[in-house]
Amino acid sequence: MKDNFAFLEALNQIARDKGISTDILLDALANALVAAYKRLPTAAEEAVVTIDPDTGDIRVYGQELDEDGNVTREWDDTPDDFGRIAAQTAKQVILQRIREAERDQKYEEYAGREGDIVTGMIQQSDNRYTLLSLGNVEALLPQAEQVPYERYEHNARLKAYIVEVRKTTKGPQIVVSRTHPGLIKRLFELEVPEISSGVVEIKAAAREPGARTKIAVWSNDGNVDPVGACVGARGARVRMVTNELRGEKVDIVPFSEDPAEFVARALQPARVREVLLDDDTGVATVIVPDFQLSLAIGREGQNARLAARLTGWRIDIKSETQLEEERNYANQDWAEGQWVEDEAGQMVWQPAEGGEAISAEAWDAGAAEDSGSGDRADPIAEAAKETGDEESDPEVVLEPNVPPAEEAALHVETEPGGVGALADTPEAQIDLSALADAPADAELDGDGTVEAAP
Repeated sequence: MKDNFAFLEALNQIARDKGISTDILLDALANALVAAYKRLPTAAEEAVVTIDPDTGDIRVYGQELDEDGNVTREWDDTPDDFGRIAAQTAKQVILQRIREAERDQKYEEYAGREGDIVTGMIQQSDNRYTLLSLGNVEALLPQAEQVPYERYEHNARLKAYIVEVRKTTKGPQIVVSRTHPGLIKRLFELEVPEISSGVVEIKAAAREPGARTKIAVWSNDGNVDPVGACVGARGARVRMVTNELRGEKVDIVPFSEDPAEFVARALQPARVREVLLDDDTGVATVIVPDFQLSLAIGREGQNARLAARLTGWRIDIKSETQLEEERNYANQDWAEGQWVEDEAGQMVWQPAEGGEAISAEAWDAGAAEDSGSGDRADPIAEAAKETGDEESDPEVVLEPNVPPAEEAALHVETEPGGVGALADTPEAQIDLSALADAPADAELDGDGTVEAAP
């Protein structure tokens, strides 16, 4: 009896030290004693073990069951040396149950804390993962959740974001992250009382770990400036967050329920002239001044990428000059047709409205003439001129130094070779090349030759 009291006292002390209920330990011990009893050669097929929580008396009762599982007979079948068996079993069961209870407690402590921030000491770091000591449990920081080029020194304190808590046979496995956008929100909650109290909200966050972060903030109180509350006096609050992120830049922009305005604000520090939204495609076309284009895009497109993640819109940034060029390009008339292969295997342009096909050489000649003259004439018409589809070249009007009454006689239609015929005097001929080389005060003779003025 004295030994039973000592056993109960030791059991209660263990339960208090480990934070485990005494009933749980007694129940686990009873189940273990049943298993130990059934290994005896004279053991009954069914048995139950009872432990008196007041006296510590242990008794084994054999049972007979009917087909329905009901107890038909029960008797005391406690072995004579069962005390020795109970002592050995109790030690193993209690130690095992204590380990299980500790693992369960650790898991329950962190099971509901996904999304919280924890502070740990760096215990081990290699190219695969980093271990953080959280006191009574360790957290795993995988390489995929680490910030590129961030160094983790042994025994240094580090804040991390809990992304997952797994229950394993060796205890809980806590996976933390340094790259999750939620880390930014939790750090601002620690530094900005207005956020923790709910006056200021972080509506959205976009992050490129180690480089830059954008957050959109909103105030539920018209008297509180959300951006100023997050920045703090002389930037003290945002500086604390930046230091914890080891120099990562943080942009704070005001949130807006108007998508166009929100997109414009998300591209800060660039100034936006206009935002055009297409709800069907989800594309926001942003027009900025020419000198703001590079600032709006950011280095390697970083500012535009973060703004797109922050707003949820696909952002297409254009300068004012680009927009004007696109509009001019869209307003031009273009030839309709397609390039096809003729019977000789040559590529020719077949107009959509029908007609004779145009060779590539004729097309190129027309395009070259257009670029040289600076006019954007229809390449089909020019190419047709080269192939002889038109009757003659455009009319050329000469304006010599003659009285107005005689001016009508000088309407010239050009012919191949550069020689023109007077419209009202077919027999007269004018040498255009000579006229081009003549002095400015030259006059025309009646026979169409050039004569210098006296």
